Amino acid sequence: MKKFDPNYELLADMYGDSYYPTFLVDKIKFQLQEVIKVLEQGETDVNTIQNQLDQAVLAINDLQEEFDENNSELETIARESIGASVRYVLQWFNIPIDIEEAIRERDW
Repeated sequence: MKKFDPNYELLADMYGDSYYPTFLVDKIKFQLQEVIKVLEQGETDVNTIQNQLDQAVLAINDLQEEFDENNSELETIARESIGASVRYVLQWFNIPIDIEEAIRERDW
């Protein structure tokens, strides 16, 4: 089974910007890693993968209040960083899900 690219840094732009508390970016990264685990196990069913993506995005949505409490928010850089990471994961594993569909549950 294919492993995720060890050289790719998920959420690099968020980690590189002190506006985003590292412990909260870690929580987003955890959600993306849960999707990656499913893909590394060889899952190729688009519906199953989309369901996992939906769960991850909903969990990220739930972090918004915590970001607010830490004088931060999921705004443009965060949206782009999360989107770029999800796009890369999907491309790495050759999953034919459009990025807008992949993160369709977002409210950020």
